[in-house]
Amino acid sequence: MTYDDGDHQVVGLAGTSVRLRSATGAESVVLASHLMAAPDFTVTGTEPLPAVEPSGLLATLPEPVRERAREWERHMVEIETGLPPGTTPGTPPRPGYDPAAFSLMERMASKARELGVTVRTVQSRRSRYVRQGLWGLVDQRATQVWEATGRADARLVAAIREALEAETRTSTGTRSRLIRRVINLVQATHGEGVVPLPSQRTFYKLIDALSAGRHTFGSATTRRQTANRPEGPFTPTFADRPGEQVQIDSTPLDVMVVIDSGLTVRADLTIAVDVATRTICAAVLRPMGTKAVDASLLLARMLVPEPMRPGWSASLRMAASRMPHRRLLDVDTRMEQAAAKPVIVPDTVVIDGGKVFVSDTFIRACDRLGISVQRARPRTPTDKGIVEATFSAISTLFAQHLAGYTGRDVSRRGERVEERAVWTVPELQDLLDEWLLAGWQTRPHDALRDPFRPKRPMSPNDKYASLVAACGYLPLVLRGEDYLELLPVAWRAVNDYGIRINYRTYDSADLGPLRRQHSGHAAKRGLWEVHCDPYDLSKVFVRTQQGWITVPWVHLPLVSAPFADFTWQHSRRLAAEAGQDDTNETAVARVLDELLTRAEHGPDTRSARVASRTRVAAAVHAPAVAPEIETNLDPEPEVHPPAAVAGFGVFDAHAEAERWL
Repeated sequence: MTYDDGDHQVVGLAGTSVRLRSATGAESVVLASHLMAAPDFTVTGTEPLPAVEPSGLLATLPEPVRERAREWERHMVEIETGLPPGTTPGTPPRPGYDPAAFSLMERMASKARELGVTVRTVQSRRSRYVRQGLWGLVDQRATQVWEATGRADARLVAAIREALEAETRTSTGTRSRLIRRVINLVQATHGEGVVPLPSQRTFYKLIDALSAGRHTFGSATTRRQTANRPEGPFTPTFADRPGEQVQIDSTPLDVMVVIDSGLTVRADLTIAVDVATRTICAAVLRPMGTKAVDASLLLARMLVPEPMRPGWSASLRMAASRMPHRRLLDVDTRMEQAAAKPVIVPDTVVIDGGKVFVSDTFIRACDRLGISVQRARPRTPTDKGIVEATFSAISTLFAQHLAGYTGRDVSRRGERVEERAVWTVPELQDLLDEWLLAGWQTRPHDALRDPFRPKRPMSPNDKYASLVAACGYLPLVLRGEDYLELLPVAWRAVNDYGIRINYRTYDSADLGPLRRQHSGHAAKRGLWEVHCDPYDLSKVFVRTQQGWITVPWVHLPLVSAPFADFTWQHSRRLAAEAGQDDTNETAVARVLDELLTRAEHGPDTRSARVASRTRVAAAVHAPAVAPEIETNLDPEPEVHPPAAVAGFGVFDAHAEAERWL
């Protein structure tokens, strides 16, 4: 026998072990299964082992071809045994086919005379039948695989493929446009009249054959998404414990919402999905573009239990669910009045290249909480396919049932959708939070299955209950002042007039000892660390060795409403358009006040949109920790201990999330 690139002799067998002796006399013992599975294993001096018939390929052949092969099989069986298949037992062989009276060569000669073919033909058919079975008797002309492009010139086929590739990022056109581009490409590359061009009908067939699966003449979005798929095999994302991997992303929600001025806009939805349990750990809505601090808020909401709110059914309590409420309550007393949604502390978060997530604010938040950040590859949505699929599920299971639903694109949008919008952003946030408890966390998910009962899908809450029993739960409790650490940082000097940021001046009596003083940070040239909230520019926070100082804006009495960073920038543009100095903060403050008071009633739609956006953002994002910050510089400031873990009560969810962050 041949094995391991050499000749061997079998000298012994013991159970499943085989003792071999090589041509050089060396002996070895191998398992019989390993020996026979070796690629170069052959038995010397015997016929090759028969191959298994490719039943799948046989099914692709035309019925007359298969029937002809079966007819030849009956002849081969009669040559081997003397009787054709299906013969009644006891029937004697036909003359010339009895194996006891005629040799194999004589029987094959009899069959050749019967069929009117040569003996060589019968010998060849029998040899293929012994090696391949029925497949060896098939007419091989019927098994040939033809190219989809037929006999078309290879240069023309290459030009069509190049033109189809160029259609990926362009607007959808017709086949006639593509044909014109292909002809121009062929003539520019090879010269006019060099490559033979087929008829229009054949051109259409070629294009249809080569564009299969590309969506070249269908949806442009689907075409781009198909082109973005990785070339290699798709590997599903697995996680064995809650928080092992959490995928985060943002997308516009397919629902029109009403802001304070009565304008209707679409809201941005940012969610975090746990891979192991498919739990939507947190979901944050915003009237317009999501900001970096919103991503930090998302982390904060993930780390605190969801509180029960007035009007919610008692069946939504964690105590009424199948989650191990009592065991979790022993570890974290905040679970006392919690709703039935898991608290998951992520180990790793997967993000894309959006400015919201690659910002310094979000990265610092993750670093402070001990969370690893993993970026998805550019234009590769499959790297975070679970959160992408969750957006589609939210649209199907939740958004389409709301008043003001727009559909996923313009072709699916109804008439006068804006007039049907009735929900504000805070109201829609409350609806979404309640639906996550009642409609998502308790709904069986096809990707969550018990390995011992694979036919029964599990809900996210059930999956969490089974995994937390094995992995445990460790709460992450932070101080309220940690919210300030997550705000954007600016390094500024403390002058006689105070602190100036983006043409705004902040000052207070508490800055007295710091004026014209070096902060001690040599790397920052003695500047002071100032934190500001983009959603509330009415004050900033200065870090000192004695604690935090809250410093208000000097022109705050001139403004009768809250304002954010985008409001200030819009006011500067209005001041410049009016011929005023947009670097003069007093003039800009007057414009800002006029904007906030006039926008609701005036014809300037853009100003109304900015003002309403400011009020909504301030209402849902006002920090709850600011009153707790020490604002004096006494030699012996009062030391506040870290916040204790306590029950919820009834309060605003966003404020509580920011309190714990």
